[in-house]
Amino acid sequence: MSIRKLIAAGCVVVGTLLSAQSVMAGDKIRIATEGAYAPFNMVDANGELVGFDVDIARALCEEMKADCEIVAQDWDGIIPGLRARKYDAIIASMSITEERLRVVDFSEKYYSNVLAFVAAKDKSLETSKEGLKGLTIGAQRATIAGQQLEDVYGDVVNVKLYDTQDNAYLDLTAGRLDGLLSDKFPAYDWLRTEEGQGFEFKGADIDINDEIGIAVRKGDKLKDKFSTAIKAIVENGTYEKINAKYFPFSIY
Repeated sequence: MSIRKLIAAGCVVVGTLLSAQSVMAGDKIRIATEGAYAPFNMVDANGELVGFDVDIARALCEEMKADCEIVAQDWDGIIPGLRARKYDAIIASMSITEERLRVVDFSEKYYSNVLAFVAAKDKSLETSKEGLKGLTIGAQRATIAGQQLEDVYGDVVNVKLYDTQDNAYLDLTAGRLDGLLSDKFPAYDWLRTEEGQGFEFKGADIDINDEIGIAVRKGDKLKDKFSTAIKAIVENGTYEKINAKYFPFSIY
C-alpha cells in the first residue's frame, strides 16, 4: 500500500473515531427548567430542583441512556439561553405555540393543559368578559395564561403580569388582585397549600388545546429522541407513576 493510501486510511480511522466520540458527547444533555412553578418545577429545602418536569426529565434521560444535567433558568431568559447554547433542551411546562415554533423546535407533548380563574372563596367572580369588567386580574408573564388574559380580556380588565407564578399568588393573597388566570394544574396544587386555603377555581375551565412539549434548538435531532422516549415511558408505565405522584387524575 502506498504512503498516500496509508495516510488516507489513517484519516478515515481518525474521522470515524472522532465521529464516534461526537455521538458519545451528544449523549451528555444539559436541560433547563425554571425552578419556580410548583408542582412542575421548584427548588426544595436542600436547594435541589424537584417536581413533575424534573422527574419526567430524569425518566426520559434514563430511557435514552443519556447523561443529563438539569439546571435552573429564569423564565424570561429561558428560550434565549437555549438558543445561546447554555443548555440543550427546556423541560419547564412550556406550551407549544406558533410564535415559539418560529425560533425553537418541540418534541411531542408530555402533558396537556387547561386554564382556569382563581379567586377568593368569599368573592363572587363572574368569569365572562362582562362579569370581569373593571377588575384587576393577574397572570404570569410570557405564558399562555398571560397571553390569553391580554388577548381576550385585556380590553375590559386591568391586567397585571408577574415574572413568576409565586409572585402572582402573593398579590392574590394580599388582596391586590381580584382574581388570577392560571394554568389549572399548578393552581390546583397551590389551592391545597395553607396559603391557598381561602381560594378556589371560578367558572369553567378554558380549554385552548394547549399541549406542553420539550423545546430544543431548530433542527436538533434531540427533538425526535425525546419524542420517542416520551412514547416509551407512557407505554411502560413510568409516566403514570410520575403523574400519580402529583395528581389524582391523568394530565397526559
